[in-house]
Amino acid sequence: MRKVVVVTGANSGIGLALCERLLLQDDQIRLCLACRNMQRAEAARSALLSSHPSADVGIVQADVGSIKSVLQAAKTLKERYKQIDYLYLNAGIMPNPQINLKALVKGLFSRNVISMFASGEGLLTQKDSVTEDGLQEVFETNVFGHFILIKELQTLLCHVDNPSQLIWTSSSNARKSAFSLADYQHRQGQESYSSSKYATDLLSVALNRQYNKEGLYSSVVCPGLVMTNLTYGILPSFFWTLLMPIMWLIRVFTNSFTISTYNGAEALLWLFNQKLESLDPLAKYHSCTSGLGRNYVKPLRMDLDDASSLSFYGKILDLEKQIRKRFVPGNC
Repeated sequence: MRKVVVVTGANSGIGLALCERLLLQDDQIRLCLACRNMQRAEAARSALLSSHPSADVGIVQADVGSIKSVLQAAKTLKERYKQIDYLYLNAGIMPNPQINLKALVKGLFSRNVISMFASGEGLLTQKDSVTEDGLQEVFETNVFGHFILIKELQTLLCHVDNPSQLIWTSSSNARKSAFSLADYQHRQGQESYSSSKYATDLLSVALNRQYNKEGLYSSVVCPGLVMTNLTYGILPSFFWTLLMPIMWLIRVFTNSFTISTYNGAEALLWLFNQKLESLDPLAKYHSCTSGLGRNYVKPLRMDLDDASSLSFYGKILDLEKQIRKRFVPGNC
C-alpha cells in the first residue's frame, strides 16, 4: 500500500520544504497538507503538483490552535484514509516575539555568540494570549492541539503489524529552565515558545512509553537555525540584512546554522527512511549543515527523563478530560 503522510503547517517554511523533499524521494506517497489557511494550502498544493504532476496531494483544514478545528480535521482524515503512516507535527507559532537588543549586541562580541544564535537563550521573549478554548495560545498550537489530533487519529496510527511514526518539529530553544510542570501552559512567564518546545520533547518521550507496544513511535527534530517567516518576524528586515553576513561566517564554525528550509528539513526526511524500532526515544535528531554545505543528521540526548515526561503526560490527560467535556453534545 502507498504510504500516507500528513504534515501540519505544510503551506510554507520547513513544512513545505519537507513536502517537496518527500515527493522528490517518493512521489508515490499519499501526501496531505494540514493547514489553517485553506487559500495558502491550495497554493502550496498547486506548487507541489506543478513539480510532481502525478502525485497524490490532498489538503485538509486544521488549525491546531482550535480544538473544534482539530476534531473536524481528524474526522475528515478518518473518512479519507484507512491508516496514516507518518504524522509530521510541524505547525507552530511564536507570537509577538521581542528581542533584547542589548543582549544581542553584547552577545555578538562574546564567546557565546554561536550558542546565542543557535538557541536564542537570553534573547527572545513572547507575549502570549488566551484562545477561545481558554488555553494559552502557544501551548495549544504547539503542543495540545497536536496531542488531541493524535488521540483522535489513534485508530489510523496504531497498528502493531504496520507501525506508524509521529515526528515533532522541536527546537534547540526547548530549554528545561523555561518549563515548569506547575505552570505547563506558561501563563506566568515570557518564554512561551521555549516552554512549549520543551513540553513537546516531554510529550514525545511519554507517547513512546504509552504507544510503542501498539505500533506507534514518536521522535523529535530540531531543524537548526532556519530563515522562515517565524524567524523573520523576530527582527525588522534591515537587521537581518546586517546580520546575514555574520551568520554565514558563523556557519563555518557550527553545524546548527542550516539557514534554508531545504536544509532544515534534513532530519525530518531522514526519519522517514529509518527503522522505527532502531530510533532512540530520548534523542533529538538535529538537522546539520557543514561549512561546506553538506547536510547530515546528528542525534543528541535531550535534557529530560522518563519520570518528568510521565508526570507531564498525566497533566495533559487531565486537561484533555476537562476540554472534551465542553465538546459533548449539549455541553457546548
